[in-house]
Amino acid sequence: MKYQIIPVTPFQQNCSLIWCEKTKRAAVVDPGGNIDRILAETAKLGLTLDKILLTHGHIDHVGGAKLLADKVHIPIVGPHIADKFWFENLPKQSHNFGFPACEAFEPDQYLQDGDVVTVGEQTLSVLHCPGHTPGHVAFYSQADKLAWVGDILFRSSIGRTDFPQSNHQHLIHSITAKLWPLGGEVEFIPGHGPLSTFAQEREHNPFVADQLLL
Repeated sequence: MKYQIIPVTPFQQNCSLIWCEKTKRAAVVDPGGNIDRILAETAKLGLTLDKILLTHGHIDHVGGAKLLADKVHIPIVGPHIADKFWFENLPKQSHNFGFPACEAFEPDQYLQDGDVVTVGEQTLSVLHCPGHTPGHVAFYSQADKLAWVGDILFRSSIGRTDFPQSNHQHLIHSITAKLWPLGGEVEFIPGHGPLSTFAQEREHNPFVADQLLL
């Protein structure tokens, strides 16, 4: 699986363009905005967009999804249906956070824990990881030991749990019971900030390092 990170929105969210090198079929993970930038990078790389993948329903991750989907005629896939209320509240989210007006929409397909999504001939496993939002999911490429974790986990930090229906204990469980078992060598792309590995976070992260959770 190949990828290119494209920072979008005033929050500098890590939108990812991911693709199958053999087929040149591609997906966009969390297009929060700046779709012209996303489409320009897609064209530059000679890729064909097949789908949009969403980790959760916050506007900096989904604000450009419907516009992009309508423009390129591709489906929006994910997250888990427990985040439906966030999509219904997108107009309020856009107003509260100073984003361009964004209409409510519903993804074409919600995902469940254990689902598999394809990008060309590549596959991504779906892990339902509630906590930051109740319907948050992560996407994992076993072949590449690479995970897209949205706002679950960051280098030296974890996702906020002060939003409606967030839950700190659920978040910690998602990290330790869903992400850690994938293996310390797994590199992850967070929703914001630099990449890291699960091993590095298990050793150094001040919120979820192993020595803190004994």
